[in-house]
Amino acid sequence: MATDHLPVSGDFLNQRLAEKGLRFTSQRQHVYEVLLSQRDHPSADEVFMRAKQSKPEISMATVYNSLDALVKCGVVRQVNVDRGASMYCSNMNEHAHFCCDDCGKVFDVNLKDSPRVPEVDVSGKFEVRQIDIALHGRCTGTCEDCGRREAHA
Repeated sequence: MATDHLPVSGDFLNQRLAEKGLRFTSQRQHVYEVLLSQRDHPSADEVFMRAKQSKPEISMATVYNSLDALVKCGVVRQVNVDRGASMYCSNMNEHAHFCCDDCGKVFDVNLKDSPRVPEVDVSGKFEVRQIDIALHGRCTGTCEDCGRREAHA
């Protein structure tokens, strides 16, 4: 897909959910819209807090169930870095993640050229469906939090 994020329309989401035998609900649509509204990688708790701002009646269980459904139907990617809480990414293009060791934020990083499976020997024992690449380091001018910290150091 040419854009970083998938369409917001209810019809699109309804179709993707139906393909996996899942129901479309207004809560799932709302959680999806919350994820599309910012280009970050929120945890379930952060999604819940954002969703609650405009839909105060939404529960944490509904957010977890919605996130699970969105991952299953392929419109959101679950990102696990080290042993921290799962985060959710609405960028479904092939990309890597840069994880700042100082502030803990995760950023999308474009892969140059077309991504390809690294040459690893799986000898027919495994079927590779997805590769997750996480780069670790420090933000250098891209993060307000790290910029403020450097200014006070």
